[in-house]
Amino acid sequence: MAQHYLKPLFSPKSVVVFGASDRIDSVGQIVFQNMLQSGFQGALYPINPGHPEVQGRKAYTSISQIIEPVELAVIATPPETVPGIIDECGKHNVKAAVIITAGFGETGAVGKALERTVLDNAQRYGIRLIGPNCLGVMRPDIGLNATFNKGSANTGNLAFVSQSGALCTAILDWAQSNDVGFSSVVSMGSSVDLDFGEILDYLVSDVLTQSILLYIEGIRNARSFMSSIRAAARIKPVILVKVGRYPAGSKAAMSHTASLVGSDDAFDAAVRRAGVVRVQTITQLFSAAKALSCGFHPTGNRLAIVTNGGGPGVMATDCASDLGLVMASLSDITIETLNQVLPATWSHGNPVDVIGDAQADRYHHAVKACLEDPNVDGVLTILTPQAMTKPLEAANTVIELSNQYSKPLLTCWMGGAQVEESRTAFNHARKPSFRTPEPAVEVFSFLSAYYQNQKLLMQMPGPLSHHLEPDVEGARMIIEGALQESRKVLSEMESKALLSAFHIPVAQTLVAHSPNEALLIAQQLGYPVVMKINSPDITHKTDAGGVRLNLINAQAVRGAYHELVENIKRNRPNAHVDGISIEPMIVKPNGRELMVGV
Repeated sequence: MAQHYLKPLFSPKSVVVFGASDRIDSVGQIVFQNMLQSGFQGALYPINPGHPEVQGRKAYTSISQIIEPVELAVIATPPETVPGIIDECGKHNVKAAVIITAGFGETGAVGKALERTVLDNAQRYGIRLIGPNCLGVMRPDIGLNATFNKGSANTGNLAFVSQSGALCTAILDWAQSNDVGFSSVVSMGSSVDLDFGEILDYLVSDVLTQSILLYIEGIRNARSFMSSIRAAARIKPVILVKVGRYPAGSKAAMSHTASLVGSDDAFDAAVRRAGVVRVQTITQLFSAAKALSCGFHPTGNRLAIVTNGGGPGVMATDCASDLGLVMASLSDITIETLNQVLPATWSHGNPVDVIGDAQADRYHHAVKACLEDPNVDGVLTILTPQAMTKPLEAANTVIELSNQYSKPLLTCWMGGAQVEESRTAFNHARKPSFRTPEPAVEVFSFLSAYYQNQKLLMQMPGPLSHHLEPDVEGARMIIEGALQESRKVLSEMESKALLSAFHIPVAQTLVAHSPNEALLIAQQLGYPVVMKINSPDITHKTDAGGVRLNLINAQAVRGAYHELVENIKRNRPNAHVDGISIEPMIVKPNGRELMVGV
């Protein structure tokens, strides 16, 4: 089975650290200590010509002394040494390198020349580079912490890709106290080689990643970037913040990472068209990260608010109106239910004011009724610590309800000492909680905007529609890519991307490269599923035994994976196979299959 070419970067079996050191608080000391303490599951080698041992591990004077193969190099040495190190790595068949060292293109002409030499050496051997001038890379699930951050991230489903190493350290520190975990953290630095496009290409097929956060200062390759975020946003939520919106900020970003910052209006229009949600502040990015880590899937923008104080409810309503959200019209059944469980003086509408003396049972009934209302897409629960309030009991009730329903349930426990224990409970349960109503409403607007974009992307336009322009440029890139590889047939994934470029709806499809990946994807898509061999050499998959339909559980998926692999080995032994594609089984009794030849 073919694997993604960036797997040695994100899932290396062996790592060498150049500049590993015992000198306290040096970059090399922190990087190697992080690799040791994070529990990296592969082989780990320190390189330090001046010491026979580093942090209790045998040290090597050069990579040539290491007999075993090495997939990833982490470099924390002076900039003038880096070109030679890359050359040594190439001779040792290293596949990827993370250059933490600064002092290259961002310093001027001399640094740019040195950077060019590094890139030339890497390209000569096919080494892919992250950096230079970066914090590094983390993959918590395998214990990879190739950074000089203080400590490691928790394991989770968020991927964070940033052009700022400082922002990486800030969001990692915030995540620890908010129980937010990551599948990947990538500090790109100057991006002399790998940029957003190729990194997103890996993350969109990564089964451990459910949502993607981006911090952007500037774009080097606009075409690659737009193609990658368009493809990613069709499959996973992508939320980004881009700085340099005004001339002063653009100048600062240029000096920081040597990135060119384009017209902000053009950028904003382009990413929105691609289905990406853009936020404006780091606070909003943190809030979005908190909500995305919960895996919320709103289906609309109709918000219900449950509160024990009229003022906070009005504040939240005003914010919702400012953001273009709809205050949900509660159904007659919901109103009747609330009449039975709330005092006669309740607000009889949305926001649902459960009155200041509300305790946990009243919150339970009100929130549950709103979650079960088909007119409601999400619920914000607000609590202010009044005389008879028991904040922690109410918090535990809301946590229990959140585990039972798929609709977004956001919380705002206002105050300080009296609600601190409740906020801790929300964090430990990985439920998003906010100190004031406005950030909570903002987060719901981000989530609903993303899923509304997905709904619009999948709509079938009318025969004379002039509202949805085809993505001709994206389609042309798909065709050109195939032609450059001298292929006459598009793969299934390319074909679906081509159809999507012309707004023809297709089933969401992901590719697995192992039985375990297949199980994770099937669970993510929901049963039943269809599994097919993913091969550019096999046009008629059914004839080759390369299709399995209506797989309804994990056992069926695992069995089908092995059957498909064996069938192709037997029936088409020379075919190039790039995994097993998995997609939802479309069950429509009155549906018709249509085959079009062009």
